[in-house]
Amino acid sequence: MSRYQSIVTEATDLLQRHGIPLSSEQLQVDQLVPDGSTRIFLRLKQKDQQVVCVLPPEGDCNGIAESRAFFTIGRHLHNQGVPVPYVYGFAESSSMVVCEDLGNSRLHDILEKEQGMTPRLLKLYEQAVRTLAHMQVSGADSFDPAWCWDTPVYDMPVMLEKESGYFLQAFCRDYLELSFDGEAVQEDCVRLAQAAAGAPAEFFLHRDFQSRNIMVAAGDVRIIDYQGGRLGPLAYDLASLLLDPYARLAKKVRDHLTLTYLEELDTLYSYDHQQFYRELLLLSLQRNLQILGAFAFLTKVRQKTFFQQFLAPALTSLIALLEKPAAAEYAALYTLTQQCRTQLDKKI
Repeated sequence: MSRYQSIVTEATDLLQRHGIPLSSEQLQVDQLVPDGSTRIFLRLKQKDQQVVCVLPPEGDCNGIAESRAFFTIGRHLHNQGVPVPYVYGFAESSSMVVCEDLGNSRLHDILEKEQGMTPRLLKLYEQAVRTLAHMQVSGADSFDPAWCWDTPVYDMPVMLEKESGYFLQAFCRDYLELSFDGEAVQEDCVRLAQAAAGAPAEFFLHRDFQSRNIMVAAGDVRIIDYQGGRLGPLAYDLASLLLDPYARLAKKVRDHLTLTYLEELDTLYSYDHQQFYRELLLLSLQRNLQILGAFAFLTKVRQKTFFQQFLAPALTSLIALLEKPAAAEYAALYTLTQQCRTQLDKKI
């Protein structure tokens, strides 16, 4: 039996234990194309029943750990009332997760279809930020850091290695092939990480909360790709949504969504708004560095050229953040972004 056939058999056996009568006969199987992930996504469909199977590449140890996190964190979030896809089960032999199929409509797809912010789309974004506040607070309740596959908490080492370090290596050196004063820039990155790490990291952090990870099913937002979740600060996930280079939200919309988010947060948790805004700038800078590193890596190393178009808007966003008076102390990092813009213009 091929691996493909064994996956289908394993999935249908698991589903039948949940009372879902899918059989391997006359079963439509479609492979879905992920964005930046190396995971395998299969949609199984038979009559009016359909599910999605997610599994790591064969022999991928990190992928196996990520898959288990997808299962355990998904079960936890669902139990806490967070609108994630229902997880039917985890198949030990293949590390496959079988879950509810939410369809094909992502928040980003609706944004593209409507070609801009419409009243309907704004309501979905408002629902998304209100859902985010609930996920961050209720998701942290009884959360076990042992479920995490990467790190149990978003902290300064993560910022330096996987955000500013990622930006400097994958975007500046590898993609743009820049030479620059690494010592001065590194000092800025450490200073930024120290400041950002001052935000309380006791909430559930999705860490990739953006329009392509928010599904819309039956008119409601549903959250996917939460398997990188861990404990972290409040402002990071909101920053991810507001900075989202896929969406390029106008400032007026970003400001409105921030107020909507804080309004909802106030019903769940007491948090000083001025402190939140200070942390939002710091964590926006961190997130923006991560975006540029990731998109450059996916473009150059993984040859996923889809991401290349978003490098320029992500860099523009980073420069705008560094031009704020509250970010004036990161002068070396700002100077580097100007070099990046000049070099990126030559490549495009």
